[in-house]
Formats: sequence, C-alpha cells, structure tokens
Amino acid sequence: MVVFSLYCFSIVNFSLAPLVKKIHEQQVLEMTNKLCDKLLNGKEQNRDIASIALKTIVAEVPTLSVAKSVLVSISPKLIRGITLQIKTFMIISVSNEFDLLVRFRFSSSLWVNSSLIFELILSDDHEVLLGSLLPQLNTNQASVRKKAVSCIASLASSLSDDLLAKATVEVVQLLKTKSTKSEITRTNIQMIGALSRAVGYRFGPHLGDTVPILINYCNNASENDEELREYSLQALESFLLRCPRDISSYCDQILHLTLEFLSHDPNFTDNMEEDTDDESYAEEEDDESANEYTDDEDVSWKVRRAAAKCLAALIVSRPEMLSRLYTMSPRYLLKQEVPKIVRSVNKQLREKSIKTKVGAFSVLKELVVVLPDCLADHIGSLTPGIEKALCDKSSTSNLKIEALVFTRLVLASHAPSVFHPYIKAISAPIISAVGERYYKVTAEALRVCGELVRVVRPNIEDYGFDFKPFVHPIYTAIMSRLTNQDQDQEVKECAISCMGLVVFYICREGTHDKWWKLFFIYRTMQTVMIMAFAVIAASPLHLDLSCVLEHVISELTAFLRKANRALRQATLGTLNTLIVGYGDKIGSAAYEVIVVELSTLISDSDLHMAALALELCCTLMADSRSGPNVGLTVRNKVLPQALTLIRSSLLQGQALLALQNFFGALVYSANTSFDVLLDSLLSTAKPSSQAGAVAKQALFSIAQCVAVLCLAAGDQKCSSTVNMLTDILKADSSTNSAKQHLSLLCLGEIGRRKDLSSHDHIENIVIESFQSPFEEIKSAASYALGNIAVGNLPKYLPFILDKIDNQQKKQYLLLHSLKEVIVRQSVDKAEFDDSSVEKITNLLFNHCESEKRVFVMWSLNVWGKLRLLNLENLSLHLSYDIVVKAIQLVNHVRRAAVLALSTAAHNKPNLIKGLLPELLPLLYDQTVIKKELIRTVDLGPFKHTVDDGLELRKAAFECVDTLLDSCLDQVNPSSFIVPYLLSGLDDHYDVKMPCHLILSKLADKCPSAVLAVLDSLVDPLQKTINFRPKQDAVKQEVDRNEDMIRSALRAIASLNRIRLSLRCYVLLSLVGAAAAAAAPLACYDWDH
Repeated sequence: MVVFSLYCFSIVNFSLAPLVKKIHEQQVLEMTNKLCDKLLNGKEQNRDIASIALKTIVAEVPTLSVAKSVLVSISPKLIRGITLQIKTFMIISVSNEFDLLVRFRFSSSLWVNSSLIFELILSDDHEVLLGSLLPQLNTNQASVRKKAVSCIASLASSLSDDLLAKATVEVVQLLKTKSTKSEITRTNIQMIGALSRAVGYRFGPHLGDTVPILINYCNNASENDEELREYSLQALESFLLRCPRDISSYCDQILHLTLEFLSHDPNFTDNMEEDTDDESYAEEEDDESANEYTDDEDVSWKVRRAAAKCLAALIVSRPEMLSRLYTMSPRYLLKQEVPKIVRSVNKQLREKSIKTKVGAFSVLKELVVVLPDCLADHIGSLTPGIEKALCDKSSTSNLKIEALVFTRLVLASHAPSVFHPYIKAISAPIISAVGERYYKVTAEALRVCGELVRVVRPNIEDYGFDFKPFVHPIYTAIMSRLTNQDQDQEVKECAISCMGLVVFYICREGTHDKWWKLFFIYRTMQTVMIMAFAVIAASPLHLDLSCVLEHVISELTAFLRKANRALRQATLGTLNTLIVGYGDKIGSAAYEVIVVELSTLISDSDLHMAALALELCCTLMADSRSGPNVGLTVRNKVLPQALTLIRSSLLQGQALLALQNFFGALVYSANTSFDVLLDSLLSTAKPSSQAGAVAKQALFSIAQCVAVLCLAAGDQKCSSTVNMLTDILKADSSTNSAKQHLSLLCLGEIGRRKDLSSHDHIENIVIESFQSPFEEIKSAASYALGNIAVGNLPKYLPFILDKIDNQQKKQYLLLHSLKEVIVRQSVDKAEFDDSSVEKITNLLFNHCESEKRVFVMWSLNVWGKLRLLNLENLSLHLSYDIVVKAIQLVNHVRRAAVLALSTAAHNKPNLIKGLLPELLPLLYDQTVIKKELIRTVDLGPFKHTVDDGLELRKAAFECVDTLLDSCLDQVNPSSFIVPYLLSGLDDHYDVKMPCHLILSKLADKCPSAVLAVLDSLVDPLQKTINFRPKQDAVKQEVDRNEDMIRSALRAIASLNRIRLSLRCYVLLSLVGAAAAAAAPLACYDWDH
C-alpha cells in the first residue's frame, strides 16, 4: 500500500510541472498555500511530499508576476517555520523550507528579477534566519550539521556585510575553542569554506582571522584526521580563487603548505624499485596473502588532491608566483622520473579497466610530446601493453585509437634503431588494426603504418636491418584498403598518403602502374593523390616512373586550369619535384605547355600562387635539358605578367623573392638579353596612361629586381649599370623625376649586395642629392647611402659618422642612413667593430638628451634596432635606461616609447620580461588622466577642450592588452584593475573601447581577480550603457555611441560568464537593466 502511495505521488508530482503553466495565478496561489500548510503542520511523512511538490511548482512558475505573488504569499509562513524553536529531529524538514526560499532566486528564466525580488522581500528577516541556523552547527547529528552548512551558505550571499561578519566571527570563535569536538571542528571549517565560496570577494576582510587558524589546523591535526586537513586546504583554495587581493600576504605560507602536503602519504614505502617489468599476466599474482597491508581504506590521497587543487588555485590567481615553484627546468625533473612513470603505467596497462588503460596511454602520449626520445630505453617494456590493447577482444575503439596515437608519436620521435629489436611484435598488431571495421581505428592505423615504413628502412644505404619481411604485409594491408571502394573518406586519404610513403621508402618496382590506376578511381581526392605522388617523386631510390610519367605530367598540367586553389597549389609543388628529379624524361614540348599555364597564375590577386608559379618557372629555366623554345615561351608569356606584377603595391615577401630569382634565372638561361631585361625593368617605373604613377612600394620592388639582375649578369654588367645610374644622378639632380628616385634606390640595393668602393666618390655623388628640394629624393638618397655602406662597412660607416658630427644641416638624413645601416646589419648579419659600436652608442646617448623631439624619437627607434643585434658590449641595463628616459620625456615621446614596449611585448616578449617589474608602474601611470595635459582652446563663440594625453592613455591600455597575451605571468591583474582599469572604464570613448576588451580578457583569464572588485566595475559600465547622445547629435556621434554600448555589453556578458558572478547582485541588476533596455538589445545579441 505504501509503495502504491509513493507511486501515485510520483505521478502527481510529475503532472504538477505542466499543470502550473496552464492554470490561473489564483489557482497557483491556492495550491502553494495548501502545500505550505501541510509542510508546516502536517504529519512527518507528508512533509517531504509537500516539500517536493512545492519545489516543483517554484521551478515551473511561468511569469514574473506569478513568482512575485507566490513569494509574497508563502515566504512569511516558511520563515515562521524556520524561526520556530527547532528540534533536531525537525531540522531536515526546516531545511527543505529554506531550500524553497533559496530556489526562488534561481528558478527558470526569471533568475535575475526573482533574485532581486527575493532580496527586497526577505532582507528584514535575514538576521532572524541566521540566528536560527547558526546554533545547528554544534549539534551532534551529522546530517543536521550538513544541512545547516548548506542553508547558511545559501543565505550568506544575501546577507549584509554586518550579518556576514557576525556569522564569520561566531564560526571563527568555535574554531578557536580547543575543547570543541573534532567532528564539530570539521563542520565549522567546511562552513568557512562554504561562506567564502558563497560571498566571494566579500569574505576578504575576514581572512586575517581565518587563514592562520586553518594553517594551524593543517600543521597540528592528528595523524589520522585527514578530513580536517582536506577541509582546511579546500577552504584555502576557495580563499585564493575568491579573494586574490586580500590573500596576498599569506600566499608564501600557503605555497609552502601545499608543497608539503602534496607529498603527504603516511603509509608510503618506497617499493617502486621492485621489479615490475614482468610482462606475464598470470593470475597467481592476484592470489597473494590476504593478510598483507592494503590501502583500500586509506584516505590520505584526499589530502594530496586538496593540496594539488590549492596549488593550482594559487597559480591561477597569482601567476607571478609560478617561478618560485621550481629552480630547475621542469623537463629535466620530469626526465629523471621517466623510469618510475613507465613502471607505474605498465602496471596500469595490466588492469582490466578500459578507462584506466585509456588514461595510461594518454599519459604516455603527453610524455612523448613533452619529452621526445625519452622512451628509448623502455620500448621493450611498453610493447606488450600496446600489443594487448590492439589485439585483445575486450578492447574498445577508444582504447585502440589511444594506443595507435601513442605508437605513432613514439615512432615519429625516436630513432629507428630503437624499434628494430621489437619491430615484429609492434608491426603485427598495427597491420591487423588496418583491417578494423571502425573507420577511425583504421585511419589511425594507416597513419602509424606510414611511420612504421620510415622505421623499417630509414635510408637507402645498407642499414644492417633486414626490412624485406615487412614489406609485403604492409603493402598488402594498405592496398586492400585502396582497392575497396566502400571506404570512408578519411580512410581513403590515409591509405593514399601511406602508400606514397611505402613507395618512397621501400618499393623499387612493380607497384607504380597499379598505384597510378587508382589516380583515376579517386578523382574526388586529387589533392591527396598529387601530394602522395610528390613524395614518390622525391624518393632517394629514384624510382622508374617512365610508365606513368607522361600521363602524370599531362594530368597535372590540366589541373593548373582548375578553380580549386589547394589542387593548383599541390600541383605546382609536385611539378617542381618531378622536373628536378625526372627532367631528363620529360620532353621540351611538355615544358612549353606548362609555361603557358603558369603565365595565367602570375598576378597580385594571389601572391602565394604567383610565387609558386615563378619558382616553377625558375626550375624550368635552370634545367639544362630545356630547349631554346622554353626560354622563348617564358619571355613571351611569363615576362609580361612578371613586369605587370612588379608594379603592384601589394608585392612583398615570398612573391617578391621569387620574382627576383625569376629575373636572375632569365639572365642565367641565356635566352634573354641583359640590356633588354634592364630596360624593361626601368621602363616599368614610368607612369602609364592606364595605371598612372607607380606606387612607392613598387619602386623598391623594381630596385631590388634590378640589383639581382645585375649581380646575376656579372661584374662587368653590374659596373656599367652603376655608372649609368650615377650619370643619371649627375645630370638630373634638380628635378623630382621617378628616374632619379629609382636610380638612388637601385644604387642602394646594388650596394647592399656588392661592394661599390671601386666606383670613386660614389658616396659623395649620392650625398649631393641631399640638396634636392624634394623630400622623396632626399629620403631615397638617405636610403641609398645607408645601403651602400652595408656593402663595405669599414670604409663607409666612418664616413657617415664623420658627416653626422660635421654637417648639422644634413644631420637628420645622415641619421636615417645610419639607421638603415643598423637595420640591414640585423638582416644581412654584417658585423660592426667595437669602435663603431662605441661611436654609435655615444651618438644615441647625445641625441636622447636633445631638445628636438624628432631626434629623441629617432634615437629610441635606433636603440630598439641596435638591441636586436645582441651585441655583447650593449648591456641590457642601457636599454632600460633609454626606455625609462623616453617615458619621462614629453608626451609624444612617451607614446612612442609605449608603442615600442607594445611591439616588443608582441614580437619578442622574452626581451622585456625581466624589465616589467620596473616598467609596469611607469606604464600604468600613463593610463591616468593628467590635468596638466588638458587645455581649453578659445574658438570665439565657444570654447573647446583638448586632451593632449588621450592618445597616450589609449596606447598605454593597448600595451597592457598586449602584455596580457604575452606576459601574463609577469602582470598582477589585481593591482591594475583598481584604480587604472576602473579609471579607463570611465574615460573617453577612445579609451573605453580597449578597456572593455581588457576587462573581457581578464574575466576569461583571471576571473578571481575580477570577482574581487566586481562591485566597483559595475558603475562605469552602467553609465556607458545608459548614456544617450543629444537629440541634435550627428549620425557619426550616434554610431560611435552604439559601438561603445556594444563594446560595454560584450564586457558585461564576459563578466556574466564568470562562475559565481551571480553572487554579485549589483551585477545582476546591471544585467537585468541591459537585458530590459530596448536600445542595447537592438545592437547586441544577448544570447551570444
């Protein structure tokens, strides 16, 4: 009968959820009131039923108005029930009543508004509720204490600061009382941890009373009281995550404590050195004497787990302390433990649990990734585990995949000779796995086969290992997958790639014709097939491909016309490999067809493809077997496209380098006259009626190609070209012609690659152009002089330094020439002598003290370039002095220094990490609004306020954003958020935007630091989303304001995603306001 009643109740309770959504509000109130009366006044067996039914109704309340009515109706009754004189046998029922009150705050989609209503209605009763629940922490019944902890923790997030302090003081007093029972003490420690988890950063002021007590309990607890240590460490973990600022003074003590208890094991005996390498799986091992010690009931592992979590919390909340955790390389320390790890893992691989084996292979996999070649001495002991994982009938697909991935990583990261004694045992299960039905296992097994092929024959020389017995099984297994049409796409691709490696390493003949037929079968995977054939073509075995070569070239040439970019890219690479290795078997006619197709690929619409096409052209022209018709075709088809490409302002990088090599190859091929090529290149610099004037970047590209062309043609042609260029400068020195501009650039590029000291007074000819009235010509002359000096530093560098000292009017241009020397030296690896370095450093110091801002900025720029050379006599502290000097100078120079710091943080963070403790305070100071930089400009009818520090503050915040990406371990987020980020969130529009990004990044990377000051961050965000421009504002102002609101809403959404942020009711109010406002919702999708 009782079972039947329970069954009926479950059916009724299940029906309540949809019923609540259908009936009227008055009927919902009537139901809740009756259930509430039964909960308070009914029989004991009915209370749980009424409680569960009430919870169901509360969770399914459909609207906010109904939720409010229900809360107003039943909350007084529930509070009265809780505050009655509680008997211990009634605490479970009373806790259910409290659970109902708490549930209102987190029910359904109304959580924000219902939480606020809950706070508003019940705030007057918090003290009464707290006074009723705190005494239950001292009761002797464990279940009662557990419920009391849960209830107080749920109530704590709603308490005022005074009531929270009252609760904390009372619990702390109980912990200080030495006569308290141990189980009561454990409960109170749990209560402290639960309070901190519930209220977060609000618990910070109480850490001074609680942390020393918890540390004392950890150190002085009895040997058998592991739970007390565990609960204390869990509470400390909560403090670290929720109160990172207030816990700072105790971090060192907690670090020492966690490191001590991380190795805590009272039952530890060092038996790891025992022989555990016995690979037999005999069952007699399990029949040991039952009287021996077993640690099944040992709970000290919980202390170690709690210590590990506490240590992780310390690292997450205070990343700058990470360096204190070790004095030696962690990889070195890990390598010392590899034998013990392998023995332990081997033991786990013998277990029956599949999950344990999967975890064991995951550990081994990570070990190989971190320490390649660390298992060279342990392959024999690991082989049985791999074999059993792949062959055992009880093995799951996940286990086989993990075992195969580990095997592939081991084969790829260790020397082939390590595996040869065990190759038979390893290869058999791998080849067997190729025939598995599940496609993921098959695909991974094929990848392992690719590595296995490399192991059995690492090179074509006589290696002392007989690989032939393994060729046929591997080839047969792969071919069976290739010829089977009913295959998954991933399996087909892996089989094709694997077969390419098989042919590359171990097959000489008899496989190519069969394999090539598959090319026509798998036309949907042409890219994979082409890449596999490129591997075969590059084989050191120099395979005989005559039977398929003609068809391959024909098919590949046709692929160059396809729209698929990846296919064309793979085709170009494969053609290049085939021409290098098998050019003697390819006819000249095929070359001509290829060249025609290549001409269509050379354009600035796809520079990477253009670079590959030009490289293939160079390969064709470099082939001595290509006939004169090939060179003629290149000149007629490709050269016009190359001359068009060189005028593009987009040309750079690999494409520009390939174009330079192309012009050099044209000269070497002897199919094109040097004079014709030079004239064509110089002619491209002339303005055209269609394209107009040539871009500045194009002039640099032309000059570099001219320099490469001259060097390829020989010393005589190069010398005549230099003479021609200097004649142009002498005859055309007063005009701003593209011809003179290009001549200077060409001289600079040639001089950088070749010593021009044989041309008398060339440096004086170039320096004469400093007198030009046109800035472009003077800049090009400065560039040319610096590059010419690179070609012969001993002669021209003293010349430049002497001119800087003696010619004040030309000093700025000469300084840029010196900068070009330093920049090119870092690229071309030329060398300065010590005397030159000393002169340059003195020069930089002098200009750092200059009153001219342009010289100071130049000096800082050159200091950065010079520092990249890693000169031994240019110490790090000099760079620091320079940066500090820059930040202390005028506002524009400060901004340049901040930008330099940001660039260094992005590109070479290791260069500045050691300086950040001194630089960060200076950087943070630049984020503050400085009144002395704000001025008022009188414009007659009105006055305009100008903030000269705005750009500096924006740059400083952007620099901090970069540091959070590259040097987070050196930044203490807590000291930056308040007051600097807080000030930026209430600053100008241009400053708010990067601050919103920083806040979002901190919410993701350092949530505990953000939680600690969450209340203070809400107000500036609230102002931002509530700000509305004036009615007469122009559209640009309206758009900027909407962008700012979007940015603020993204930051709010990031805050909202932080775990435990719901404890901050000011944030809940902000989220509710943002969600309810029509304008913000119109410009931001809150669900994203």
